[in-house]
Amino acid sequence: MEYTALEVWREARVLVNSIYQISKAFPKEEIYGLTSQIRRCAISIPSNIAEGCGRRTSADTIQFLHISRGSLYELETQLYIALDQGYLNKEDFDKLFIQILKCKKLINGFIKYYKKNN
Repeated sequence: MEYTALEVWREARVLVNSIYQISKAFPKEEIYGLTSQIRRCAISIPSNIAEGCGRRTSADTIQFLHISRGSLYELETQLYIALDQGYLNKEDFDKLFIQILKCKKLINGFIKYYKKNN
């Protein structure tokens, strides 16, 4: 199966697009700070899923899925910081948090699938 057909990759893209939209409103002085960090972290999630799917062994694939999952946790922390700094309102944070949880569940399921079937 092509990685672009995977629900986990598609949902990670939704998350990235949401991050880009919301981070446009962050202060300009954060463009090289938190805004850049949050965007790079979000991009890492679907990118590592794709890279993992392109690897030859299931162990390599699982490793990249773990990296992707780690980026989700990193992004979650950065969003808490953005909320604490007042760059993000609670409603937007909650929407992003729901999408992060969805991605975590999908990645965890994909990791379990790979461990069981490969």
